[in-house]
Amino acid sequence: MLVVKKFGGSSVADKERIFNVAKRCIEDYEKGNQVVVVLSAMGKTTDGLIAKAHEINPNPPKRELDMLLATGEQVSVALMSMAMNVLGVPSVSLNAAQVAMHTSSAYGTAKLKKIDTERIQHELEAKKIVIITGFQGINKYDDLTTLGRGGSDTTAVALAAALHADACEIYTDVDGVYTADPRIVPDARKLLEVSYDEMLEFASLGAKVLHNRSVEMAKRYGVQLVVRSSLNREEGTIVKEETKLERMLVSGVAADKNVARISVIGVKNEPGVAFKIFNLLAKHNINVDIIIQSIGREERKDISFTVAKQDLKETMELLNEHRDGITAQNVTSEEDVAKLSIIGAGMTSNPGVAAKMFEALYNADINIKMIATSEIRITVLIHEEDVNRAMRTVHDAFDLAD
Repeated sequence: MLVVKKFGGSSVADKERIFNVAKRCIEDYEKGNQVVVVLSAMGKTTDGLIAKAHEINPNPPKRELDMLLATGEQVSVALMSMAMNVLGVPSVSLNAAQVAMHTSSAYGTAKLKKIDTERIQHELEAKKIVIITGFQGINKYDDLTTLGRGGSDTTAVALAAALHADACEIYTDVDGVYTADPRIVPDARKLLEVSYDEMLEFASLGAKVLHNRSVEMAKRYGVQLVVRSSLNREEGTIVKEETKLERMLVSGVAADKNVARISVIGVKNEPGVAFKIFNLLAKHNINVDIIIQSIGREERKDISFTVAKQDLKETMELLNEHRDGITAQNVTSEEDVAKLSIIGAGMTSNPGVAAKMFEALYNADINIKMIATSEIRITVLIHEEDVNRAMRTVHDAFDLAD
């Protein structure tokens, strides 16, 4: 049996936790399994490296930033291999270039394209635990790239798919996927299982349990995931294609504070204007979420949408630079907003779900700025200061604690 085990930064934050992870991996190895371990950088290492980069250069080149950030995972895997050596188990640490893990060339947001498994297979056949850097790859120029925050999850799923692993286990500092963030909603309940589609919405909408691209990849290649804690032995949450036949109406509530709203005011009400705006952003790898278009006055309209806060400055600069081309009279932005979403595959066959959510927010005197829906989620944009209270209110309205 081949097992891929991924551990997040908090799981390897210090000496004690490194040895804890090493022992858990060795348990599987001593059962006769082949074990591949994917690690994130220790603790807050990546945040520290980003801060250090900005001390030197307020706007560091993305290539050089990736070169710097990739060192964090290399520290983790080398120390883990040293720990396993002390414990008497053969292991080897490999970085993205040694594997090799081929990616696109978009520094900071690279996408995995292909993994060469020959070196990994060779080390596994030599009866070693193979410890691989998460979050990174190499592009066609042999430059180091990173996959975006949380990208170690994607590394693990990609390896599980490429190696045809029997299990892919994601270890973090929480013991599964909850109906809401238990730090905000104390009576949130752990889900025993969740579908790929629901997990993708959770991941995309602020639940920091799994990287959204890792869920997309798991769904595409049929990799069943288990999310569990590295700090205890509790059973986790299984992420898979099909879940229980009789579904809950709403599986959970998620919130995302890393969002900003942009309004492009007074563009001409003619074909092609929306294309010009969003094509411009797409060319600069800026993701857009909620979009609302409203007819204004004098044959003009307003288009509002949301982006991640880190993309706000670049987006505003692009839109203002091309304001004449997109026929905008003005471009405004708002940062003190947050997204609140309810998620559940059971919503598709149950009318009145949106009304129940809106009623709960109305009763709590919380104003809605924008609304977006899909088959399995409803998202609203609200004031950031209201989002924690809104999450508890909506969680109660759908009885998710029961």
